[in-house]
Amino acid sequence: MTTTARRRWSRELESEIDGIALGPSGPVLLHGYDPPAGGKWIDSVIPGKLAALDRNSGDLLWVGPCEVGYGRGFGAAIGKNDDVWVLGPGTREHRVVRMSLASGELRDAAEIAAFDEAHVDSELGLCSAPSRVFGIGLEALAESWAYSREGERYHLVARVGDRALVVYTDLKRKLQGVLRLDALSGKVDGPLVTPQLQVIRQMACVDEAVVLLGSGIAKMLPPDLRAGFQAEVMLHGGGEVDTLSLVALRPDARPGEAPLWHRILSTKPVDDLPEVSICGDSGKVYLMQGAMLEALDGLSGRPLGNWTVPGLDLQIGWQVVDGGGLLAEETRASLFELPA
Repeated sequence: MTTTARRRWSRELESEIDGIALGPSGPVLLHGYDPPAGGKWIDSVIPGKLAALDRNSGDLLWVGPCEVGYGRGFGAAIGKNDDVWVLGPGTREHRVVRMSLASGELRDAAEIAAFDEAHVDSELGLCSAPSRVFGIGLEALAESWAYSREGERYHLVARVGDRALVVYTDLKRKLQGVLRLDALSGKVDGPLVTPQLQVIRQMACVDEAVVLLGSGIAKMLPPDLRAGFQAEVMLHGGGEVDTLSLVALRPDARPGEAPLWHRILSTKPVDDLPEVSICGDSGKVYLMQGAMLEALDGLSGRPLGNWTVPGLDLQIGWQVVDGGGLLAEETRASLFELPA
C-alpha cells in the first residue's frame, strides 16, 4: 500500500541549492549560491554558501561563505573532529575545504585536481575525472593516490568498506563496467563487472551489495539464466531488451558470477524512459521514480515499503539516511520520515 511520506520539516532558503549532504548524525548540510544578475559572472565559478540545519527541526544553525562555489563536481561530509569537509570548484582549481561544524568558520583549504564526481566520508574523498580517479586524504588536504589507464574513461565513484568502486568505459569497445580499487591506496583489485553494458546510469552501495541502474543486463547473467531473463523482458512490455534495470552484486563477486537479484524497470525506447534514480543506506536500496519512492532490501530486492513524496519529481538532490529522506528543490529543503 502506497502512503504519502510524513514531512518532518521544510525550509525555504534565499539561495539556490545545488548540493546536499546528510550523515548518520549531525546537521543537514546544504550548499547553495546566489545567481548573478543577468546570469553573468566575471569568473568561471559562482561563489558558494554552506548552510547547516538541525536535522530534527530544520532550524538554521549557521550559513556562511564557502570557498567551494557553484560548478562542476561537489561532495561534502561531516568529519570526526567537529569538521565539515567540502570538495568542489574554486576560482582556479578545485578545492578541499575544512570548516567548523559548530559555526561554519573556515579552518583550512587547499587546491586539488578538477573532478566530475565525488564520494566523501569522514576521512577520505574519492574523486573521478574523465582521465583519472584519485583519493584525497582529508586530514592532509592533499591527494593521497591516483589511478589511470590508457583506453579508459571514468565516471561514477563510490566506497564499500575498504573498496573504491568506479564505473568506467572501455573506449575501444564503447562499453561500461565497474572497477574495484583499494580505497586507501588506489591499488587495483580487479573488475567487479567487465565492460559489457551500454550504460551504467547510477550506482548505490550497501554493506553487502552493489546495485547498478543500467540497461542490457542480460550480458551480466550466466548463460543458463539468460533465456528466462529474455522471457521476463518480453512479458514486461513487449520490448526486445531491457532499457532500464536494477541489478545487485556482492562487492567481492567474480566477473560473470550470478547477481544477487535483478529487476526490470522498463523496455521502452531510451527517449521514453522515466526519470529514475537510486541511493543506498542501512542495507536498503531506495528507488525514485517520479514522485514515488520505494525501499528494497539490498540483498534480495524484496520490497519493504513505498511512498509518494511531495516534490520528489522536482528534486535537484535527494538522499536517505537512517529512515530520514532529505529532499532539495530549487530553494527549499525538506526532511521526510521513511520508516521502512
